[in-house]
Amino acid sequence: MKVHLGCDHGGFSLKEALKKHLSSKGYDVSDEGAHRLDPQDDYVDFALKVAKKVGVAEGKALFQDKVRGILLCRSAAGMVIAANKVKGVRAVAAFDEESARHSREHNAANVLGLSGDWMEEKKALHLADVWLSTSFSNEERHSRRLRKIAGFEGL
Repeated sequence: MKVHLGCDHGGFSLKEALKKHLSSKGYDVSDEGAHRLDPQDDYVDFALKVAKKVGVAEGKALFQDKVRGILLCRSAAGMVIAANKVKGVRAVAAFDEESARHSREHNAANVLGLSGDWMEEKKALHLADVWLSTSFSNEERHSRRLRKIAGFEGL
């Protein structure tokens, strides 16, 4: 699985740890920045860069499961808001194992937002593992709902 990582200054150190962790587990990791700690950078730039790699705007299948993104900023909120502007992106912020798993099983979330301020490294790595290893359930009720969202997006 290809995993695109993106962060601003608020998630920089967590992204660096996550990059090493996921690479050691055999994921094909692409670091979309930030590549250095810059307190003046803007989360939007990195969120959109990752989202464009994951969203169907790049011609990927609607509920594909081979490319995902993980975004890190202070709260995770800004990154998720920006990423969700790209067609086909279903970005969520997760703060516990249940929300990470649920977002994949029920919503086929393809971008995960993690907080650099409110999450310890060990927990963030664990949530990324849970999220990446959880599959979409493919239950009709969930697929139906996602098709409605895709239809609204014109997909």
